[in-house]
Formats: sequence, structure tokens, C-alpha cells
Amino acid sequence: MESLKINKINKTVNGNIQITGSKSETNRLLVLKQFYPNLTIENISNSDDSELMQKALKSKTSEINIGHAGTAMRFLTAYFSVKEGSEIVLTGSHRMKDRPIKILVEALKSLGANIQYMEKDGFPPLKITGKKLTNDFVEIEGNVSSQYVSALLLIAPTLQNGLKLKFKGEVTSVPYIKMTLQLLAELSIDYDWEENLISVHPKPVIEPKTVTVESDWSSASYFYGLCALSPSSEITLSSYKKNSLQGDSVLATIYEKLGVSTKFCENAIILKNKQNFNLQALNLNLINAPDIAQTIAVTCFGLGTECYLTGLHTLKIKETDRLVALKTELEKLGGEVILTDETLHLQPSTKINENISIATYDDHRMAMAFAPLAVKVAIEIEDPGVVSKSYPTFWEDFAKISR
Repeated sequence: MESLKINKINKTVNGNIQITGSKSETNRLLVLKQFYPNLTIENISNSDDSELMQKALKSKTSEINIGHAGTAMRFLTAYFSVKEGSEIVLTGSHRMKDRPIKILVEALKSLGANIQYMEKDGFPPLKITGKKLTNDFVEIEGNVSSQYVSALLLIAPTLQNGLKLKFKGEVTSVPYIKMTLQLLAELSIDYDWEENLISVHPKPVIEPKTVTVESDWSSASYFYGLCALSPSSEITLSSYKKNSLQGDSVLATIYEKLGVSTKFCENAIILKNKQNFNLQALNLNLINAPDIAQTIAVTCFGLGTECYLTGLHTLKIKETDRLVALKTELEKLGGEVILTDETLHLQPSTKINENISIATYDDHRMAMAFAPLAVKVAIEIEDPGVVSKSYPTFWEDFAKISR
């Protein structure tokens, strides 16, 4: 496995970066395009996950392997359930076979879907026989992954009677559910959300429509980290909207506390290091934006400040157990981290160990989150190619503004 040695960055970080479309928006729209062929999608994500989605949706084979792509696994499970006449086996990497999917499968079965587990009960691979689903009501726990909910909402307008989705208990991952509903609304698909019930109305056809995907906010997070650690830095990122559908757009508010201002202008954001500001311990609940936890923890470590992050229970079942991975790698660098199943507490520190090799655990976010520490010390990133999962051109963009 190759590694990438990054020498200490001895210059002010400045530059302009065009970031590819959000994979979260892209993957939702790719599924909807299968139902509505007159939908045109612009600024499609060039991530591995979105490439895999496109390939899987066009596949003529009876077995589809989606590797590490969790979003693809969830969305395609729902999609193939309603694709009448199809019979496929949906599988993935060794790690994917350990990621639970029972909640979604049971929900789909309650709508009438024909899905069987091929190996372990509750986990991929799945054998899915597509059919017409006639039931229109499903109940699901409110604290489950938003991807399960979005998978159901994406097929909802194609069902004969639409779908009524009732939550049991408090709903946790609201922004990504709202993203899915907003994209439905852009296609003139009607829905209502009252208290714990979402109702999506049937929509067999839509008028021709072009949707431009906003750039990915999760990908922007690594440049926020870079800007926070580099005094006097200024980075322009495009294309972004002030009224974003993406939960990770909360970055703009969070990084104000870490010394980075965000200015919205036309379709771009300008990040500036504020230099003189009062840095304080950070206490955040990231239940609505868990994907930026790694970036924030590394930024706080680089700034030598304490952070207490909660709402992280979904990080244990990602590409790796992200909480344990963060603790292991931060402690190699000299940090001190206390974990529970859903919290991370980073103690303040005064020293960063140099020339440490960071393991990435098949996890794109581990590689990109730690890269900004090169502003402080020389660092090595193992398996740098892992970034292709969400941001294939990351290292080129990183070098463009830091070298």
C-alpha cells in the first residue's frame, strides 16, 4: 500500500477550487432519473460512489457489487424492489457485509417487497426480485440512518397510492431527509410532513426538468480545516448556495468559532482566516452532520483546543469505526481522546508529533481530514487513493493551494 508524504506547508494558503457536485444530491437524483427519464442532471459528482450508482443502475448483470458505497446499497435495495421483472443479487465489500440493513429490508417487506438475505440475517448480500408494491404505509424508528428513510422516499412517488411513512420516536437525521423531500419538490412531487408522518403523493410522470447539483459541503470541510490552521489564508470554493439542502453546510457557522469567516457571493464561498479571535473549547452536537466530525476533531487538535462532540452514534458503522480510528490516529500525533459509543472528547494539547504515518482504514474522510495538519508538521497519509470514494481530485486541489 503506497503512502503520501506531505512536507510542512511553509506558505500562506490561498487559491480557488471548483468542487464537484454533492454525492448525496447526485445519488438521489440518479435514482429519480430512472423513474423520470426526462430529468436532466448537471454538475454530477465525480465520486466513486456516484460512478458506482450510475454503473449499477445501467447494469444488465444479475449480481451487482457496490464495494464500500453505503448510500448505493440502501438506495439500490429500494430501487430494485420496485423494478418489476428484475432479479438481482446486491452485494458489496467485506465491510459492507457487516453493515446492517435489516431496518430498511423489513420496511420494504412491509410494503410487499420480495427480498432475501443470502448470508447473514439482517446484512448484505441481498437477493431482490422486483415487483409492484401495493401497500402504502410503513412505520420506522425515528433514530435510524436517514439513508433508510431517503431510500423509501425516493420510491414513494412511483407507488400506486404513494407512501405514508410514520416515525416512531424522535427523528434524528432531519437535514438529509429534508434534502430528499426538497429534491422531490423540485420535480413537482407533492408531499406533507406533519409531526411524525410524511405523506408522499404518487407522480407517474413529470414535466421535463433540469436540476443543477450543488457542490459537496463535506468536501469543502477539508479546506475549512486548512484555512483554520493557516494564518492569513483565503480560499474561494465553488459552486455553493447560501440556502443549501446539505446538512454539512452548518460548517460555515461552526468554523466561525474556529477562526474562519464565510462570505457568500454569487455561486461561491470565500473562506478567510480571521487571525485575531477568541478561541474557546468547542461543544457540538453533530447528530445532523456526522460526516464532518473527523475534520472538526483534527482542526481542534491542530489549534490545540478542546472539543466535545456528541451525536456520533452512526460513525461506528461507516467505512470503518470512525470514532476508534480518530482516537488511534490523534493519539499517535500526541492527542488525548476519550470516547463513548456516541461522543468524542479531545483534550487540549500543546504539541504535535512530526512525520507520523496516518492509517486511513479504507475511509476517504480519514485521509482528507488529517491532510490540513501539514500546515503544522510534516505528515504521511497511508493509501491516499482512498479519497476517490467522494473526491477523486482532492490531492491535486490540495497541492494547488498549498504548494
